[in-house]
Amino acid sequence: MAAVTALVLTMEAAVLVGLNLFLGKVADAQQMSLAGIEPRAMTISAVIGAVLVGGYLLGCALILLRTAIRDVPPHGFWRIVLISCAVVHGVLGAFCVGLVGWLAFALMVSVLGLIVWSLTWYGEAMAQPAGRPAGHPGDGPDERPGDGTGVSAEPTGP
Repeated sequence: MAAVTALVLTMEAAVLVGLNLFLGKVADAQQMSLAGIEPRAMTISAVIGAVLVGGYLLGCALILLRTAIRDVPPHGFWRIVLISCAVVHGVLGAFCVGLVGWLAFALMVSVLGLIVWSLTWYGEAMAQPAGRPAGHPGDGPDERPGDGTGVSAEPTGP
């Protein structure tokens, strides 16, 4: 699931970068201005926006691709980045209803669903660190990690 979501985010990044670059070219070719802003500044802003949006989505796609290859869910900062990507898709989906239409809303919510599905794909079995069996000493409710089980050396000191 994470690999499919990574592919979808990569395609979305390509479409959004292309759209931003196209709109920048249109603003530059027609010498459009918005509230007195120079047309060249609008073109440069569109290019910077294309790079930022494309980089963000490609970064999220790389996190999901790493998740798919290693079969380990993202943790910490990387999980927060994916959650922020899901939130952005939800907000954009809400805006798309009024500005673009229901088809754009359906596409944004579909990508949102793929991201959330990728985040929740791994169950409790994946929460255990790799290489540590479930019955490891110190995992039980009556055992503490520092109670001496598994210690092979004699303590040194006075």
